[in-house]
Amino acid sequence: MIRPATPDDLPTICRLIRALAEYERLSHAVVFDEFHVREHLFGPRPFAEVLLAEDDGIVVGFALFFHNYSTFVGKPGLYLEDLFVEPEFRGRGHGKALLIAVARLAVERGCGRMEWSVLNWNEPAIQFYRSLGAIAMDEWSVYRLTGGGLRHVADMDGD
Repeated sequence: MIRPATPDDLPTICRLIRALAEYERLSHAVVFDEFHVREHLFGPRPFAEVLLAEDDGIVVGFALFFHNYSTFVGKPGLYLEDLFVEPEFRGRGHGKALLIAVARLAVERGCGRMEWSVLNWNEPAIQFYRSLGAIAMDEWSVYRLTGGGLRHVADMDGD
């Protein structure tokens, strides 16, 4: 079963984010504050949404996504930030059900596309996405500003 998350699900969402980070070998990068996650997901101006996958009433996976915009397509899109199913529940269709649910929302909302990133070493995920017809955007590279680098650019004079 796939369902939208509620504020009561916040501890579960945070647990799943930490489990995803562990799987991706990025636990050291998890620095979020649960108060801010609650505000960003369920506050007056949500920045992202979460769908949860349940197996026998137990939450076993999640998809976190948000809207973006394609100037070339001239339509909004959905960016899938995280898709994760706990290892012991993989192979039961939960990941596919989550991806389908997000894709359906994208279509219902008139989005022109749905995008996400995957770590280059995560071959099981790459094969899964390819099996659904997704294509890698190999000609694009992801760039990121965080922390001090982000603040430095924000403080620059525009000249």
